[in-house]
Amino acid sequence: MMSFRGVEHSETTRNLLHHSEKQVPHRWKRFGVTAAKREFRKSGAPSLSLRSLERQGGGFEFIVLLTLIFSLPACSHPSRIVVGCKNFTEQIILGELIAQQIESKTHLPVERRFYLGGTYIAHQSILAGRIDVYPEYTGTALTAVLKEPASPDRKAVYDRVKSEYERRFYLTLGPPLGFNDTFAIEIRGEDARRLHLQTLSQAAQCTPQWRAGFGYEFIERPDGYKGLVATYGFHFAVPPRIMDLGLLTRALKDHQVDLIAGNMTDGLIPALDLSVLEDNKHYFPPYEAVPVIRQQTLTEHPELRGALDSLAGAISDDEMRKLNYEADAGKRDVKEVVREFLRNKAL
Repeated sequence: MMSFRGVEHSETTRNLLHHSEKQVPHRWKRFGVTAAKREFRKSGAPSLSLRSLERQGGGFEFIVLLTLIFSLPACSHPSRIVVGCKNFTEQIILGELIAQQIESKTHLPVERRFYLGGTYIAHQSILAGRIDVYPEYTGTALTAVLKEPASPDRKAVYDRVKSEYERRFYLTLGPPLGFNDTFAIEIRGEDARRLHLQTLSQAAQCTPQWRAGFGYEFIERPDGYKGLVATYGFHFAVPPRIMDLGLLTRALKDHQVDLIAGNMTDGLIPALDLSVLEDNKHYFPPYEAVPVIRQQTLTEHPELRGALDSLAGAISDDEMRKLNYEADAGKRDVKEVVREFLRNKAL
């Protein structure tokens, strides 16, 4: 589901700065960090994500990148559809899935603008009109974007997010894609068997001897670390290590940490013999994957709705786990993985 990653030297950053240069006031080119922070906060972006970035050492360029995203005027793309996504494997797969389906069903040209970072960057990108559609998770939208309390009711969460996105942001949701990518609190399989652990409540007795590892967003999110430890009474031996999502499972397998927060559909869970502890107190809300679409784009291209509706319920939990495994462990090209999936599903 969702971490920031330092991209101060990434192609994404360079491209955005390059393409935005003509639209940016001249004074921005002489920004110092203090001025960039001031503009960032004036934009209304969540201050918690700025703090997260500062801890990562993202530096001046990353702050300017965010400020550019938040401050550029909204625009439409009448001749093409711009598909975005966040910067982890599952999101890349879902972004490619949406892009290929639009190309197949509508014959509209599609531009892929992937690796947008975490939730806040992706959300602000679509608000600014830099992208037209991207995959999101209902629980993330409810708690991290709308700042509303979690609920275990899938339909209630979906309906609430859809209505509030339409009312507040002029965005709408496509139908759920079929799987629920909730957070997975994972330990090594050997530890689960040795200690006879199946639930998070049972694990609480062991956490004082354990080291935890979490992604950047999980530490800050309202449905993340603070609520988890309060719900289950976790106390760890040392403060949690904060790292990129892509490093968590390997760190767990290599005994660098003893407990992590990953994704339920992570294809490496069975491959690395990891064990997911049951959320027996139902702390986490449902995280159904859904396309988020600009309403203006749907007005301009009504055929887009049919293309996205055809993906309703198309991916089960097991199928998403397999797709992630093919891309991560199998090192296969995501475009080919998605093309094969759509062909096998007759989509």
